[in-house]
Amino acid sequence: MHPPYFPGVKDKRLKLILQYDGSAFHGWQIQREERTVQGELEAALEQLTSTHRSVIGSGRTDRGVHATGQVAVADLPDTWQPEKLEKALSAVLPKDIWIESVESTSPDFHPRYDAVRRTYLYHLGLSVESASPFRRRWCWPLGKPLDEVLLAGAAEIVVGEHSFKSFAKSGQPERGDRCTVFECRWEPWESLGKTLRITADRFLHHMVRYLVGTMVDVARGKRPLEDLRRLLEEPHGELRTSPPAPPTGLFLHHVTYPSKSWAPPAPRSTPESSSSEKPSPSRKPDPK
Repeated sequence: MHPPYFPGVKDKRLKLILQYDGSAFHGWQIQREERTVQGELEAALEQLTSTHRSVIGSGRTDRGVHATGQVAVADLPDTWQPEKLEKALSAVLPKDIWIESVESTSPDFHPRYDAVRRTYLYHLGLSVESASPFRRRWCWPLGKPLDEVLLAGAAEIVVGEHSFKSFAKSGQPERGDRCTVFECRWEPWESLGKTLRITADRFLHHMVRYLVGTMVDVARGKRPLEDLRRLLEEPHGELRTSPPAPPTGLFLHHVTYPSKSWAPPAPRSTPESSSSEKPSPSRKPDPK
């Protein structure tokens, strides 16, 4: 039996870290008549609590994009402890969503607006084995080698603060199109190819996929390396990016927050504990 929903019980905020295979989802955000990750989570919580519970995620991954570090929150009655919710969700969620952890968090913690950095990975399959049905769903299976020196050089150009207007399908006018990229580098991906690791303070729509598509064309010799620099320095120019890389290789890997955002609310002290914890006149209270 699961803890029932009591209207009079105060809610608390629980933080979930989850992974999912995005192959069969129309993205994160709930959509009418389409299967989405947010929709599956909210349906599972309604099944467990007998009432609708909204789920807020750290980012809206697109159709076919995966996650190994999506962060989400839901407000549930205080009768739900983190470990019980983790087990209950694991029992009712579909197999392409996995709850890595659940913990209590501050009631004002917001997984999207409190994030200070996000890290995405993109798997690029350069070996013929990447076309295997057990691999191709989670990479771009090119199946041929690229110029790795050009690939690395393209990644270096992206680091720093730039306008990424050229690399966005649709921008967010109210927030502008400037992003600060803290790291962007290609790493070995097992024996199958390369993985792009990119961390920034924010990402525009399809930004990583346009970057990967353009970098791959540079490494194929289809366009000069200087094009990447011009696209960043001349966002209103006539030069265009290459087509975006397919969503299959993209993973939301990690979301970074200020340490205070993770802290659960302090337990309320009882009158007895309050009196016993009063500092003596000769002792200063610990700084907050």
